[in-house]
Amino acid sequence: MDATMNQPRADGTITLPSRPRLRAEVLIVVGISLGQAGIFAAIRLIERYLAPAPIGTQTSVLNPSQSSINYLDLLIQVLRIGFSLMPVALALYLLSAHGNRALKRLGLTGRGRVWWTDLGWGVGLAAAIGIPGLGLYALGRALGQSVKLNTSGLPDQWWAATILLLAAAGAAILEETIVVGYLVTRLRDMRWSVPAAIIASALLRGSYHLYQGWPMALGNVVMGVVFAYIFARRGRLAPLIIAHMLLDSVAFIGPEVIPAHVLDSLGIT
Repeated sequence: MDATMNQPRADGTITLPSRPRLRAEVLIVVGISLGQAGIFAAIRLIERYLAPAPIGTQTSVLNPSQSSINYLDLLIQVLRIGFSLMPVALALYLLSAHGNRALKRLGLTGRGRVWWTDLGWGVGLAAAIGIPGLGLYALGRALGQSVKLNTSGLPDQWWAATILLLAAAGAAILEETIVVGYLVTRLRDMRWSVPAAIIASALLRGSYHLYQGWPMALGNVVMGVVFAYIFARRGRLAPLIIAHMLLDSVAFIGPEVIPAHVLDSLGIT
């Protein structure tokens, strides 16, 4: 475990709530964010298998339009992204209680050279995860066990690309902060072992991707193990946020620039 994950205060100590209070805190933070999403995704997966149409012929829209009125749609999209980050604000607030420094504990501080290193790690991780992930999606489609993904249900408006990029950034910040930074840190605060914290983080990540089919959920569990392990070893959350943002940006914007016949061969619309 990297020392930056348990960065002490100026007096050399970290003040933590009691274990029962930490357990309650984790249940609340996870429950109002991605834990809730995981439960609904599992129910959605059951629904997909019970539906008359095979799961491989079903479609999931990742960024749907919210209104038939152009500027109301834009406003709702911006508000939706903003409010989705409230659990992040709550997690940072709780981690910074009793004089602790949340950003330092999550490895979100440092000089310029550190951030360039984080950028390099982020780009490398995006490539290492993204290429096999695309292959896994194609395999899941070939097996008829992954839904067809429509990465943008937005209208053809001037603001659509900007919203998709903001959505990618928002998802990256939300997921990596809650699933890796906050959860792994708090589980370690409760004296969980590093492997147990990594597994818990990875399973949570996989759970809220179940709506896409079990192959994609399994792939996200593997991604979750890699991301949580890197955070545990390096104590830096920024590379994970950068990698996730790059992955989602390509997934959301890619269908707008990649030839249609290539997307059709992968089962992407």
